[in-house]
Amino acid sequence: MAETLDKVRPIDVGEITAIPMGQGRCYIVGTEEIALFRQRDGRLFAAQNRCPHRSGPLAEGLLGGNHVICPLHAHKFNLDTGKGTEPNECLRVYTVREVEGKILLSPEDVDS
Repeated sequence: MAETLDKVRPIDVGEITAIPMGQGRCYIVGTEEIALFRQRDGRLFAAQNRCPHRSGPLAEGLLGGNHVICPLHAHKFNLDTGKGTEPNECLRVYTVREVEGKILLSPEDVDS
C-alpha cells in the first residue's frame, strides 16, 4: 500500500549532507522518483529523475549552473524551469529548500 503524503507539512527528504556539493541523488517520495541536486554554491534543485527522452537517470547527470545534462544522450535541462534544449522536452520541477540541515520539498508539488 502506497504511503499517503500530508499536503500541508513540508516533506523531510533527509539530511543535506547526504548530497555532496556539485552532485545529485535520487529519492523516492510518495509515488515519484525525484532527483535532488546540490550546487557547489549551496543552491538546491529538485526535478523528476527520469529524462523524458529515454528515461536516463538525471540524478547521475552532469550538474552545472542551474542545468543538468542527462548521462545517456546529453539532453540538457534548466532546473529552475524544467525546460529542455530539445523541442517539447520538459521536466517536472519541485520546490525545495534546506532548513536546519534538512532537505524539505513542498508537499503540493508531490503526488501521493
